[in-house]
Amino acid sequence: MKLLVINTGSSSIKYKLFDMEGKKVLSAGLVERIGEEQGHIKHERFSTEGKAEEKTETLAIKDHRTGLKRVSALLQDEQVGVIHNPDEIQAVGHRVVHGGSRFSEAVVINAEVKEAIQRLIPLAPLHNPPNLEGIAVAEEVFPQAEQVAIFDTAFHQSMPDYAYRYAIPQKYYEEHRIRVYGMHGTSHQFVAHQAASHLGIPMHKLSAITIHLGNGCSMTAIKEGKSIDTSMGLSPLPGLMMGTRSGDIDPAIIFYMGTKLNMSIEEIDQELNKQSGLKGIAGENDMRAIIARVEQGDQAATLALEMYTYRIKKYLGAYLAVIGPLDAIIFTAGVGENSTMIREKSCAGLEHLGIRLNPAKNLQKQKGIQEIQDEESAVKILVVPTDEELSIAEQTYELVRE
Repeated sequence: MKLLVINTGSSSIKYKLFDMEGKKVLSAGLVERIGEEQGHIKHERFSTEGKAEEKTETLAIKDHRTGLKRVSALLQDEQVGVIHNPDEIQAVGHRVVHGGSRFSEAVVINAEVKEAIQRLIPLAPLHNPPNLEGIAVAEEVFPQAEQVAIFDTAFHQSMPDYAYRYAIPQKYYEEHRIRVYGMHGTSHQFVAHQAASHLGIPMHKLSAITIHLGNGCSMTAIKEGKSIDTSMGLSPLPGLMMGTRSGDIDPAIIFYMGTKLNMSIEEIDQELNKQSGLKGIAGENDMRAIIARVEQGDQAATLALEMYTYRIKKYLGAYLAVIGPLDAIIFTAGVGENSTMIREKSCAGLEHLGIRLNPAKNLQKQKGIQEIQDEESAVKILVVPTDEELSIAEQTYELVRE
């Protein structure tokens, strides 16, 4: 079965085509700057040995429909294509950020599912609209394929009510479903499964803390294979300090910004989501650039990094308290997988909790899962590459086969 995974952002389309018989990646690419004067497409075709043939294009991409039609054309291209016609793609798996409390697993997309995603837009205004657009376009471009939705919030639906409820009047939960939903569930679930397999522990017995560090950051407490708490909430804004998001703040700051600084709700939203986090403290959100500045003695970058890793450490302590005995701490995503400094600073000073990182192992680079704990550590410290596209493909495949 040929299965296409689509991750549609506000101005981008990330895609990957799988042959699910051997879970081989046939093709992958990224469409960027949709709606801008000049867009960009990077498309790759992979040989049986895994070697990539690349084709890039710079052109105006008016909308997502134009972008996805161009993807379809590239998949059929004489030089870098892997299919002869769109009907060869039997299923399309879509990443959908917010599924509310209704969706706890993958679902075949129909009118009712699309309506539910539409109703959840207020909970993910930056993500659900382009996700819906991607579904609509894929139905048009790949009409013979089964369309499946995989929700970022699904893995966290196992949280107990005392963890997902906010201490606000009952009516806001009953009438408006205001509660913790969490994000990055596909990534947290995938790396937890990978870690359980690596450690030889059945997933239903795994106790772990997963740390997803990219431009967006979140942590999840996993007990007996299930998410029991997570750092993001109703939206992707709370929790850890992120690239441009503030993470946890005193809610009264919002009142102050509105009443004392005369800022509108829209302005406050932009400040907290787009201008805060690393960018707010250091002036930029690229972790590689910030680390380079830290090594040069830059004070703003140093403060940003200390705040970033301090917040991770606080959540580690909190989740250790609620999980109990722990099998593993798992670092993943762009920053978590690649930044030795972030991993070292996040684990520093936790020896009294049985967490001991080995500096030499931490500096080593290797493919696949990496163990970086010291021999005396009571807890495994793992670096596990995430692959959300593969996770979406696997869940889509299982549902379509059923």
